[in-house]
Amino acid sequence: MFSDPLFLFVVIACLAVAAVLLLGIANFGKPGPDAAKKSNKYMRWRIYAQAGAVVVILIFVFFRRMGG
Repeated sequence: MFSDPLFLFVVIACLAVAAVLLLGIANFGKPGPDAAKKSNKYMRWRIYAQAGAVVVILIFVFFRRMGG
């Protein structure tokens, strides 16, 4: 499974989502308006990363069902 490049893209995409999520959560505890702006920016990035991960997962499933 790990030799499959598409599966590796799925893993990388999921790890990227987790990393951005952790950055956003870590920033929630910090005081000040700058921290709140950063947290919102990280959460926005998380949404984009999740959308990308969903697309990669759908492509993975599509090609695996086609027998590729």
